[in-house]
Amino acid sequence: MPLVSLSGVSVSFGERRLLDAVNLTVSKGSRMALVGPNGSGKTTLMRILAGLAAPDAGSVVPEKDTRVSYVPQSGVALAGSTLHQEAERAFDCEGRIVEELRALEERLGLLSPDSREAEGLVWKHHALQETLASSGYYAREEAMDRVLSGLGFMSEDRKRECSTFSAGWQMRIALAKAILERPDILLLDEPTNYLDIEARTWLAGFLTDFPGGLLLVSHDRWFLDSVVTAVAEIFMARVSLFTGNYSHYEEARSGELASLQERWRLQQDEIARIEAFIAKFRYNASKARLVQSRITALEKMERVEVPPVVKTIHFSFPPPPHAGRIVLSASGLAKSYGALRVFRGVDIEVSRGDKLVVVGVNGAGKSTLLRLLSGREQPDEGALRWGAGVVPAFYSQENADSWTTTRQVIEEVESVAPTSLIPELRTLLGAFLFRGDDVFKSVSVLSGGEKSRLSLLMLLLKPANLLILDEPTNHLDLASKDVLLEALNGFPGTVIFVSHDRHFISHLATGVLEMKGGAARYFPGDYEYYLRKTGGEADQGDARPAPAEDKTPSATQVQRLEDKRMKSTLRALEKEEEQILARLDSLEAARRETEDTMARPEIYADGARMRDLAREHDENARMHQEENRRWEEVASRISELKARMGEARQ
Repeated sequence: MPLVSLSGVSVSFGERRLLDAVNLTVSKGSRMALVGPNGSGKTTLMRILAGLAAPDAGSVVPEKDTRVSYVPQSGVALAGSTLHQEAERAFDCEGRIVEELRALEERLGLLSPDSREAEGLVWKHHALQETLASSGYYAREEAMDRVLSGLGFMSEDRKRECSTFSAGWQMRIALAKAILERPDILLLDEPTNYLDIEARTWLAGFLTDFPGGLLLVSHDRWFLDSVVTAVAEIFMARVSLFTGNYSHYEEARSGELASLQERWRLQQDEIARIEAFIAKFRYNASKARLVQSRITALEKMERVEVPPVVKTIHFSFPPPPHAGRIVLSASGLAKSYGALRVFRGVDIEVSRGDKLVVVGVNGAGKSTLLRLLSGREQPDEGALRWGAGVVPAFYSQENADSWTTTRQVIEEVESVAPTSLIPELRTLLGAFLFRGDDVFKSVSVLSGGEKSRLSLLMLLLKPANLLILDEPTNHLDLASKDVLLEALNGFPGTVIFVSHDRHFISHLATGVLEMKGGAARYFPGDYEYYLRKTGGEADQGDARPAPAEDKTPSATQVQRLEDKRMKSTLRALEKEEEQILARLDSLEAARRETEDTMARPEIYADGARMRDLAREHDENARMHQEENRRWEEVASRISELKARMGEARQ
């Protein structure tokens, strides 16, 4: 079976141990998320699995002929080829087979058909043809169309030189190429960073059906829940494996931490009692033996260690100024750039307290509309009116990128924060991933992502009653998104936002404005209501808008993804059941062999040997009981899952 395995892998940077004796296997059929705090070593572990970095200790063992494709989270720069040419490079391996076939055909043309050499070459030619036919090489054009379209490329993009695409679109090209390579193991480091919601939905569907092994890093909770069936967590330099999707992992992890903290608390109480006894009777000669026994007990006690759990952060906005009931209204808005008309005839009315999400495919005009609503640009046609007392605040990554001040991060934040929040600034900066000495960095040396996070935090600290946010979740990890989501849900003012994070949208939006075909439609209600009304799940399988006349209703893609996820989970459970039953068979065979050995007279007379065999027999029984318990759990989950799938089909 194709797989890549880490055995006892350790990595250190200076005095810091990043990974410590890590064991992890990614095999065909596994779909695993890799999670952990920022800086915990996720990218390092990915690069080691991909063969791009070497561990300080331990080994990386790929099964023979296992093909691994790796897409980093950034840094891909492509030039010198068109999009079509770059996509075709995914088939270079098959292209070499084609060249080998041609060379064989030339040699066969020079040989007598009856010669033994010719017979051997014919068989080799046939084997190579079979390999090529099963590789998908002859259907590569259809595959390229499907993948490039799913990731948002238009047909006319095929002829564009790769260097003309933005950095984000170049990452999409790298992702498309990795998918088209049809690897045995696919390693994706934050592939959702540069994908809009339509491309994320398409990718989730593709990965759900991907037959190879997958290891994935992402900060999109919905995406993880849709795709993965296991979670590998890097915590305190070790890796632990949890079965189930990301939500199941969060529940399990929360329970484990609560149990660990309770054990630590009980142990601390016991230590305090022992130390109190020692302190009280240390100089009492009659109690010397009791004191010494307790000192020895303390020394031998295996201490429960509580990991440094990130503090749960709650952030509240400064009280916003009062505004009228109608916060913003617009009629007949139109905007063009040269000959390109972005939209026309957009009407909108936003009330106090609304949380309005603007959705649509790339190029539909979402960011343009937000710039018009914020006053950063003026419409070509139409009128925009703000209500009484409206104090707007606008966030976009473009504004953050142009930030050049030399002041320190902490100084910038202090300059805008209300007095009541100043004691909490270090905690809030930590929530936005500025930890330790990061707060003393000069803003001018921050990366684009760091500037974006700082700009967003500073905007949230200013009193405003209308927040206009263009992709505020970019560059935030899952914990930071949760802090932002909780704060925005508790914000009494109005929010108009664009985001590609499905979980974030679903838990915040109270209304949806759809930009499509140069026009806009308003849907009162949350994002799930919008999808039900529009059949949007089906549309999102294609990164381009469907024709206006196509009104054929179809099942939502959410249900299809859930069906695929359940089928995939069932396959994984059935595979695990087979492995457990095989281990039970091996244990039973070993038990019978041990019992046969114990029954032999010469062994029975050997006391030491009998004691060893008895221990083996007891250990076998313990392992058999544990495997049997696990088999019952898996069998129960299989039964429950099949029942759920049966109900879904009815």
